[in-house]
Amino acid sequence: MQLRGKHIILGITGSIAAYKAAILVRLLVKEGAEVKVVMTPLAKEFITPLTLATLSKNPILVDFFNPENGDWNSHVDLGLWADLYLIAPASANTIAKMANGVADNLLLTTYLSAKCPVMVAPAMDLDMYNHPATQKNIGTLLGFGNIVIEATTGELASGLSGKGRMEEPENILLSVIHFFSKSTRYSNTTVLVTSGPTHEPIDPVRFIGNHSSGKMGTCIAESFAQQGARVIFITGPAKVFPSHSNIEIIKIRTAEEMFNAAAKCFSSIDIAVMAAAVADFTPISTSLSKIKRESNDISIQLKPTKDIAASLGQSKSNKQLLVGFALETDKELENAVEKLKKKNLDIIVLNSLNDQGAGFSGDTNKVTIINKKNKTLSIDLKSKTEVANDIVDFIAEEFDRLRGKG
Repeated sequence: MQLRGKHIILGITGSIAAYKAAILVRLLVKEGAEVKVVMTPLAKEFITPLTLATLSKNPILVDFFNPENGDWNSHVDLGLWADLYLIAPASANTIAKMANGVADNLLLTTYLSAKCPVMVAPAMDLDMYNHPATQKNIGTLLGFGNIVIEATTGELASGLSGKGRMEEPENILLSVIHFFSKSTRYSNTTVLVTSGPTHEPIDPVRFIGNHSSGKMGTCIAESFAQQGARVIFITGPAKVFPSHSNIEIIKIRTAEEMFNAAAKCFSSIDIAVMAAAVADFTPISTSLSKIKRESNDISIQLKPTKDIAASLGQSKSNKQLLVGFALETDKELENAVEKLKKKNLDIIVLNSLNDQGAGFSGDTNKVTIINKKNKTLSIDLKSKTEVANDIVDFIAEEFDRLRGKG
């Protein structure tokens, strides 16, 4: 019983594949999960609530309140109760509403308020599945951090054959079991993640900075936290921040402040991921008042900031794993490998500004991951959430080897 004690909401939408939900409920319960089913009104046309209530051993939820006694079905309480929200089948209509924040039924309001991870198994005809709107909406859900169980190819209700068939219940069960096995992978592990830019003040209103939004670091921190790690998240003035009970957020402004915060906690860290875009230079002196515009040119003297990754690399023990990032424009791989060795890193993640859709500010990224033994993994352009999960998976293999488990 690999799901003993797990709380799972199963959302069922109006699709012919809803008949498979009965099998899926039975499999989840057999593995020890407690299952509560939320259906859209149209889903009742494909499978009866009585069948699902019998198999799940719980009342089926469709409306916002019980029409017989007026009891309120709280979508907020459902979202807090669940360890996983699995929507299978997920129709094109429901996926579109999820992607755009529409909340016109209990299944959708529960989705929007859920604090747990969400897993989605699409089911529809092949033309609907392949339509650019559907693919865009699925991409949006991936960007939200939702897990999408890709539709399979096979015979469809329309009589056609192609991609759009919901994955079989037995395989969905395996995905759920795999998800929960990963959810404790980093238990008893403390991870440091640095993120965002630093702002190096010139005067009270101006600074030296960069275009980092903090999205990549945030996705990495959330991926670690979702897999059981305690995360210390040190961030500059970013646009986004993680939200998870396992994450402690420390906000800083300058490279000096980030260096001090990282150095202070590093001795208690198992894994450190240096995802921040730290300024390489800072003004030698900062004006206490706004510098007025003059007719003559103005010069600002700069000095190098402390190299956080290199400093931690010098002090790390053989039980600690240190991951750096490299953003390059020329000789990308060569420069990244040089940084890996020079700073005593265990892993380096290479970003190239020459790759369209990768790098600062956007929602997508494309990276190459390299370890000390020159093992290389190239990750094609995808959402930063997916890239973060790939990075964290790569780190897990290295960390297992470090602890003698690999």
